[in-house]
Amino acid sequence: MLELVFMFLFLGGIALILIPRDNSVRLKKAALEWTLLTLTATILLCASFDGDGQFQVIRKIEWIPGIEPVFGPVVFAVDGISIFFLILTALLTPICILISWNSIRFLIKEFLLCLLLIETLLMGVFTVLDLVGFYILFEGILVPMFLIIGIWGSREEKVQASYYFFFYTFLGSVFMLLAIFTLYSHAGTTDYQALCCLRFEGGLQCFIFLGFFLSLAIKIPKIPFHIWLPQAHVEAPVAGSVILAGVLLKLGGYGFIRFSWPLLPYASGYFSPLIQTLSLLAIIYGSLTTCRQVDLKRIIAYSSVAHMGLVTLGIFSHTIQGLVAAIFLMLAHGLVSSALFIAVTLLYERHHTRLVKYYRGMVITMPLFGILMLSLVLANASIPLSCNFIGEFLSLLAAFEYSYVVGVSASFGMVLSAGYSIYLYNRVGFGVPSRYLHFSRDLNRREFYTLFPLVLLIWLMGIFPFIIIDEIKSTIIFQE
Repeated sequence: MLELVFMFLFLGGIALILIPRDNSVRLKKAALEWTLLTLTATILLCASFDGDGQFQVIRKIEWIPGIEPVFGPVVFAVDGISIFFLILTALLTPICILISWNSIRFLIKEFLLCLLLIETLLMGVFTVLDLVGFYILFEGILVPMFLIIGIWGSREEKVQASYYFFFYTFLGSVFMLLAIFTLYSHAGTTDYQALCCLRFEGGLQCFIFLGFFLSLAIKIPKIPFHIWLPQAHVEAPVAGSVILAGVLLKLGGYGFIRFSWPLLPYASGYFSPLIQTLSLLAIIYGSLTTCRQVDLKRIIAYSSVAHMGLVTLGIFSHTIQGLVAAIFLMLAHGLVSSALFIAVTLLYERHHTRLVKYYRGMVITMPLFGILMLSLVLANASIPLSCNFIGEFLSLLAAFEYSYVVGVSASFGMVLSAGYSIYLYNRVGFGVPSRYLHFSRDLNRREFYTLFPLVLLIWLMGIFPFIIIDEIKSTIIFQE
């Protein structure tokens, strides 16, 4: 099934190349069909996963034959952690195509090819079990994402935002490359499964950990490495914002879970007080900064900084429930933040402004949108029975187990989260309809079909969390 996923993506790219560039409708339909086939193959892959915690569907590819000590066979496999990120990636890509159906008006073929390339690279990142392969795929995502922000962005500062995104993440990743070289010089291999069987001395672990941390902290992003994120979100097209918030930010958390504890347990424990402090700073500062934003996209971008602070809080709490909370919260945030970016973009496409002060009374003029937006805002505020509630509740349990002070401080951030979420909806949804907005058309069928699956999954994950948690927990316990 893993080969089928990559085969559909490859064939989809070939099909888009062969279709004439002036046939935009056919290009969009072809891209949508191939990404839906990829989603189907990913769901079948998940259904065939037997769930005993080990790596499965292992495939070996000879990358550079004859140089075995350095470039051995690259291994691709899935486990109970990566399988859900594969599904999240496969789900968001066709949604990106649907929501960009009318907003992308030039270089449509190139835009769709960039989306397929990003999906292919993300599938590789979440399945590769070689550090060099991970780094190459991890860095390869920067190029199509740089193009999406810089070419198809919505405002004049899009080029500056794309360079912010590229250079911040690229410069950080240089330190990861140095850490990988150091690992290879001491272990003689970059194979992940082989490295998990080795133990390095404490000073070496700390040096390697810092290299990984500087790269992954920029990607997640952690304060003070978050400067690029709001600018990139504001300038990116809706598909760029969805991919960025839904999946790319999760690469940082996924890297911490995959590499920090299994490979560098001493360094992870040694640096955990520092990372917990930075996480609390992200939660509280990110929430307070969100409260004073006036741009709809910036509100969601800064709230992402606060929520991802809870992710690292759970990862470095030294507990099983903390790791489970981090993975579950990343999946939940991928759905909620993506849906919120889509919702505010629907408003922007109608009224061409993202300033909150111009919106009022949307529940009167757009009742269907108002209902869906309310469910998303409540989920972002972590109301019970939503997926965010499960992740944040488990994360707070892990925080209190780590330290009572950390738990209380993180809880204060959750109060702020509920405050800015409800305040946002109150300003946009209620009151007398704004005199600046002359006509507000409610959601059409395409827009509804784009938002509704995300809203449905948000509440299904909150009502039936054990389906995901059991799989994640079995994998974590097995790796421990």
